[in-house]
Amino acid sequence: MIENIDIEKLHTTPLGIERIKRNLDLNDCDAVVFCKEQVAQADEIIRKGKNWYVYIGDIIITINTHSYTIITAHNLS
Repeated sequence: MIENIDIEKLHTTPLGIERIKRNLDLNDCDAVVFCKEQVAQADEIIRKGKNWYVYIGDIIITINTHSYTIITAHNLS
């Protein structure tokens, strides 16, 4: 099931930016812009409790449903 996420509301904290960049090995990339682009192209978005889990290829992005905060992102491989 694909949930509707208001992409413009997505944001993260300074620590979230560091965590996303480290986990996805992003160097000079804007982590929030990268995540917004990925969410727009999502293969699947699942809501479990208070979070959305966005699957794009071999990446999963976790987003809080209430605050639209990008919590983390990981490679599945």
